[in-house]
Amino acid sequence: MLQRLDLSKILFLDIETVPHEATLDQLSPEWRELWEAKAATLRKDEPADDDLYTRAGIYAEFGKVVCVSVGYFNLKPGKPRQFRLRSFFGHDERELLTDLFALLDRHFNRRDSLLCAHNGKEFDFPYLARRGVTLGLKLPQVLDMAGRKPWEVPHLDTMELWKFGDRKSYTSLRLLAATLGIATPKDDIKGKDVYRVYHHDNDLSRIERYCRKDTLTVAQVVLRFRGEALLTDNEVVEA
Repeated sequence: MLQRLDLSKILFLDIETVPHEATLDQLSPEWRELWEAKAATLRKDEPADDDLYTRAGIYAEFGKVVCVSVGYFNLKPGKPRQFRLRSFFGHDERELLTDLFALLDRHFNRRDSLLCAHNGKEFDFPYLARRGVTLGLKLPQVLDMAGRKPWEVPHLDTMELWKFGDRKSYTSLRLLAATLGIATPKDDIKGKDVYRVYHHDNDLSRIERYCRKDTLTVAQVVLRFRGEALLTDNEVVEA
């Protein structure tokens, strides 16, 4: 199946998310109560504290998107292969997602367009859709799954591909990259560090660099699945 796909019609992506507020105390009474109810399902018989709240960003109801890095192949006959990277990042989630959705509507709105991410079907794609709906934005076609049959969903997930039908398995992108001989994208920060880097260090640029590396790694994984040469530094360019 992967061999038949046109790589130029796939948008590879990764997202980074954080809790809306830096600490639990900054939530309004209503939202603190809502978080504590959610936290009770995550950790039984323990109070919802700041340590647990640092994980609130993985839930679209309590978090927001601060960075989306996208990449796509630019393939032209007789020309060197290129992989073009671009990031949407900032404190204004509405502006970030509006710009991202505009890109999706312009260039990835065909029936054969695909989105690809690692664990994207469980996290990245539904998170983007939920945050878009929350902000009152019109979802691009490639994210609007209402009424679609499973085989009509235009999403690729490298974690799902690696399962080869094994539904019990969870494999992180870092582990998969190491297994396939791909340079690790986690050579600076890891996912658990994004909360601190955003809310305490105020270093969005560092988060953006981390996000870009994950997006590039997802593309490299797909190349491995297809039995093709990995991208070199010279083939990766700014979009």
